[in-house]
Amino acid sequence: MTIQTHDQQTSSATPALAFYGKMLTFSRVQFSTDDLSVIEAELAKTLSNKSSNIPVLIDSDVEQDLAALVELLWSWGVQPIGVVTGILDEQARAQRLAIFPADGKRIERIVSNKKPPVKVSDTPDTQRTDTNTTSHDTTATGDTAPETTISTVTAETLVSAEHITSLFYDQMLRSGQSLNHVGGDLILTNSVNSGAEAITDNSLHVYGRAQGRLVAGATGDKDARIFCQVFNPTLVSVAGTYCLRDNLPEHVIDKSVQVRFVEGEGLVFTVMDNA
Repeated sequence: MTIQTHDQQTSSATPALAFYGKMLTFSRVQFSTDDLSVIEAELAKTLSNKSSNIPVLIDSDVEQDLAALVELLWSWGVQPIGVVTGILDEQARAQRLAIFPADGKRIERIVSNKKPPVKVSDTPDTQRTDTNTTSHDTTATGDTAPETTISTVTAETLVSAEHITSLFYDQMLRSGQSLNHVGGDLILTNSVNSGAEAITDNSLHVYGRAQGRLVAGATGDKDARIFCQVFNPTLVSVAGTYCLRDNLPEHVIDKSVQVRFVEGEGLVFTVMDNA
């Protein structure tokens, strides 16, 4: 005869594990050589420090000593979590690294030709208007999205906490292009077209028409916000909680909108009407 205690009943009622989704932004590092000395020299030019702790995907069209490459990346504070499927699959399985499917179409990685200005204390105009306007708040239940991959790692995307900067980008972000900034606000003075994406770990500001994928707080900052002059994205995400175009409140479409994350509520959309 088996006697089941109360503790056993409680533990059996609680699942040992649960799968759930979360939007994560991974940088993709593409390798064109297997020469580790050349790779390390490029890392030294690209990274300002060895404490970025950025998770990356290894994408290589040439055979690599994967174990040695992973060790080299870790020594520079870059954390490889997997490989893009290809000639490294067998080594990846042996090392228990994830294998990600290849893209049908690569996203073009945009690098601004302007040096990011030092972050100043003034708050951008779109954020200031929130205190002078009537607002209509709408909450969207937070969902989760698949990971977003970025094709390369650049010096702009790997900055230390003590060098927080905002990045201004004046060109239109066109379909198939991706702009990723880590270390400060991302400020776009032009539009984001459908099929493009703008990603930052801080707040995102779009002063043109905002379509495409808009991601703020990409590394989990729940205080990050999104400000748009004309709001009509295919996806909007703050701190990993996202909402697709079909689920957006109708009254915020094509309006001047602020998006923020509120614990227990999800994404909150505020229409910033002129007073």
